[in-house]
Amino acid sequence: MDFKGFWESRFGGRKEQGPEQNGHANGEANGSGAAPKRTADLAVYEQFEQQARQTQQVRGAAIRDGDADVIQKPLLPPFESAEMRNLAETLLRDIIRGSPDVKWESIKGLENAKRLLKEAVVMPIKYPKYFTGLLSPWKGILLFGPPGTGKTMLAKAVATECQTTFFNISASSIVSKWRGDSEKLVKVLFELARHHAPSTIFLDEIDAIISQRGEARSEHEASRRLKTELLIQMDGLTKTNDLVFVLAATNLPWELDAAMLRRLEKRILVPLPEAEARQAMFEELLPATTSKLEVPYNVLVEKTEGYSGSDIRLVCKEAAMQPLRRLMTVLEASDELVPEEELPEVGPLIPEDIELALRNTRPSAHLHAHRYEKFNQDYGSQVLCSEHA
Repeated sequence: MDFKGFWESRFGGRKEQGPEQNGHANGEANGSGAAPKRTADLAVYEQFEQQARQTQQVRGAAIRDGDADVIQKPLLPPFESAEMRNLAETLLRDIIRGSPDVKWESIKGLENAKRLLKEAVVMPIKYPKYFTGLLSPWKGILLFGPPGTGKTMLAKAVATECQTTFFNISASSIVSKWRGDSEKLVKVLFELARHHAPSTIFLDEIDAIISQRGEARSEHEASRRLKTELLIQMDGLTKTNDLVFVLAATNLPWELDAAMLRRLEKRILVPLPEAEARQAMFEELLPATTSKLEVPYNVLVEKTEGYSGSDIRLVCKEAAMQPLRRLMTVLEASDELVPEEELPEVGPLIPEDIELALRNTRPSAHLHAHRYEKFNQDYGSQVLCSEHA
């Protein structure tokens, strides 16, 4: 066939095809289910290129850094099969985020936890020259502590500070009803993280994914395979120089499997806020300038011993609701409908509002505080050296 005939038959001519050739081309399609009419005229590798271009156009902004106009890396690494590529696209839709935009300054207290996280993740990315050989970075970090103390905020602050690709993973992201897909999703996740390194994989509520194995527990075979694959991938991180960090969070650290606990080399306690942190939270959430009341911060700090950061926010919200409730009572008592532009302003706080908020809001995480302290003494990471100027 001459060049002109080849060109016409390939890119717009009417090429006669036998059933064998046409069936072979359709059979090699990558299973997208929405291929164009000329799929039979495309080679397999061209179909992959077309799919990659479409994916890049739709989801390209997911990994674009700030105002950058050019994507530095391809969206997906080369995979061995179309099935793995489809799984990777599922993960990309669910877990790749932009910068969380959480600063260290927005997290009150937790100085020890922030210092350990900077040492384990931030410094190796900023100064890779010093973290080689024996001082190679810790690849697995566990954040444990009572619920509502800011573990997720710390993870987002790490991703913001380091400008890493942030993979926000929960059990629903890597658990599939199809046999064998959960293990493949875990494998694809770590391949994506290596491809977009430096990256952070945040495993929220990791105790739901890899609790203790065996010991007469009712554990399904699929769950065991998922845990085994996750352990293998975690072990592989420690043997490479890729800047991929696994940041896990849990409220039940004693439920974790011992093998996973070994791979999470840094174990950082995120405790209940101390007095200084509680006062900073109250000053931010209930500023004195918003009302005529002189907010008794010292009384609030004294009466909220054992409260988590989430509990303190609820106290402030409950106090701020009291003036609005009084206004709602007046408005509901009137039969006339007041136009929105004529609605009165919400009144100021009074001392009784704060007292009522403290009575109505109880701490939710103080009962197991001693268990976290015991776990921290047995397995936790501490900063024992003194600071030098």
